[in-house]
Amino acid sequence: MGFIRDFFKSRGDRVITCPETEEGAAVRIDALHAARTGQVHLSDCTRWPERAGCDEACVKQILESPHGCLVQALAADWYLGKTCTMCGRLIGPISWHEAPPAVIKEDGTTSEWKDIQLQHLEKVFRTSQPLCWYCNNVTELEQLKPELLTRRPVQTEARREPLKSENVF
Repeated sequence: MGFIRDFFKSRGDRVITCPETEEGAAVRIDALHAARTGQVHLSDCTRWPERAGCDEACVKQILESPHGCLVQALAADWYLGKTCTMCGRLIGPISWHEAPPAVIKEDGTTSEWKDIQLQHLEKVFRTSQPLCWYCNNVTELEQLKPELLTRRPVQTEARREPLKSENVF
């Protein structure tokens, strides 16, 4: 049971600050090795192959972080208490597989999380605004098929609470 728990706990994309370059980097832990031995080593880093063979000093950040520097935990913390820039709806608890929120970047374009380069996550948090899943879909539809979209005024008073996930589809 410990092996399986440790394996799943070690999986996932993480964002750290590279101690060598002082820049953001996305890393992955070798989950199989961590589950077998209890030792944390990296299996992938966005700084590799140029800096492959480094001393992996960033592992200390992962071990000391309450969420292990996991991207979803960092993003969930960033969205906590925020409202959508477009409709004013509270982002609320995030359903990553059903209705993940997005961001409006400083240039006015939108991005879903799957399209963000994780090593730039700190800059995204600093310079972007939160966007709910619904408004992101409308924005994408507006860019792809503007003739299919009719914009109506947003009813901010009725939209303060996040929609339930059963209302997504």
